[in-house]
Amino acid sequence: MHQPIDIEALCAERGLRITDQRRVIAQVLSESEDHPDVDKLHERAAAIDPGISIATVYRTVRLFEEAGILDRHDFGDGRARYEAAPEAHHDHMIDVETGRVMEFVDPELEALQRQIAERLGYRLVDHRMELFGVRIGAEKAEGDTDT
Repeated sequence: MHQPIDIEALCAERGLRITDQRRVIAQVLSESEDHPDVDKLHERAAAIDPGISIATVYRTVRLFEEAGILDRHDFGDGRARYEAAPEAHHDHMIDVETGRVMEFVDPELEALQRQIAERLGYRLVDHRMELFGVRIGAEKAEGDTDT
């Protein structure tokens, strides 16, 4: 589902000054197919430019988030994780054992959420859904004594 988003172009659209180090961080974020935390972003950016400090990554991530370029997520692992603000809405399924995050869209679920909001007297303007699960079969495989 991941479609690369040109974060550097979004910075230009929003009038953000793009330094060489911000350009590297934007490139790393644009190319990320996962939802990295700041430590992972720093590791990837420093592999390209060893002069990039963790403090620079934190400042840049905060700047991009405030500009609406990045979305911050808490997937229950105690780390803020980031992705480029998507052009199209999607939800997340998080594997609590591996930390893997899968993006999905379900039109039936979207319709149900709108119906619930209307039933409660609201027009839905935004939402975020994060589902946490264990892979089916994983529980049985670990505790399986029926062999």
